[in-house]
Amino acid sequence: MRKKDFVMQWHITDQCDQRCKHCYIYEGKDKQCALELDLETLNLILQNFIECCNRLNANPFLTITGGDPLLYEKIWEFIEILHSEEIRFGILGNPFHVNKQVVRKLEKLGCMSYQMSLDGLKETHDKIRKTGSFEATLKAFEFFKDSKIRTGVMTTVSKINIKEIPELVDIVIRNKIKAFGFARYCPNPGDLDQMVTPEEYRNLLDTMWKKYMQNQDKETTFVLKDHLWKLYLYENGLFDPNEIENPEDLILDGCHCGISHITTLADGTVYACRRSETPVGIVPQESFFDIFTGERMEQYRMYNKFDACSKCELKNFCRGCPSVSKCATGNFYAKDPQCWKKFQ
Repeated sequence: MRKKDFVMQWHITDQCDQRCKHCYIYEGKDKQCALELDLETLNLILQNFIECCNRLNANPFLTITGGDPLLYEKIWEFIEILHSEEIRFGILGNPFHVNKQVVRKLEKLGCMSYQMSLDGLKETHDKIRKTGSFEATLKAFEFFKDSKIRTGVMTTVSKINIKEIPELVDIVIRNKIKAFGFARYCPNPGDLDQMVTPEEYRNLLDTMWKKYMQNQDKETTFVLKDHLWKLYLYENGLFDPNEIENPEDLILDGCHCGISHITTLADGTVYACRRSETPVGIVPQESFFDIFTGERMEQYRMYNKFDACSKCELKNFCRGCPSVSKCATGNFYAKDPQCWKKFQ
């Protein structure tokens, strides 16, 4: 039986060419913020993570990001270390430092995937991220067409772009991008007006499901990233939790926070989830194993404390997005503000 993956989203630098309006890294900070650790410290953290995975009987997988990870001064030395340790990894990055030579080098060193963002059509995307970013992103994807690296597009859903997301599917398919998915905006303070309503979000899922079904024969895989997809599929008879043998306390799907995912920031701070303020430790001063199995992380595994999810038949498969709840209400256990299901 194949061991499960244990995934770390690793922000190796805060350096970035963009200042996206929904970015959590620069919120409330100096706009020149550029935290990062030296290569020796990154290697210590990596070895610690590998040891943790061994103790958890899991396969390590790294999602390398930033900022833009390609701006880390010793990025190639770092990736050489990953390659020598045979660590599987993908990159979440920007388009501005990608070219054919970079792609060939990434492929040679074992990079499995490269994901960039499209947060709406050209005008909207550039308004959110940076003028010229939309065209730069599509151009960057062209460099991957003859490589084994799997390309992906992620979109952050907000009031600003929700009506444009269905059309993004056509753009992704036309550009032969291998994967497409979207997640919801976790609001920064003062941005609650950018959150879509439960009804708007449910209607988006309905539109996108129909769009996905119409394009099943295309090269693009449509990733059902958001956990509320489970509720949508359940309500439409496309998912039956009763068909899966499941002890009542066994979590099988939904939010991976506290289960098989952890985040490390550019200064070594460890978060339970990067989408909200959830510090649980700091490396390399503490070990990942002690952090992951400790009391601070345990609070994110208290599923019976969730206001609505604990009463839901989909508790073991969904649980919405607790980080959206925390950002919107200050309470990690509050009902997902975009979950449309009614509870007594």
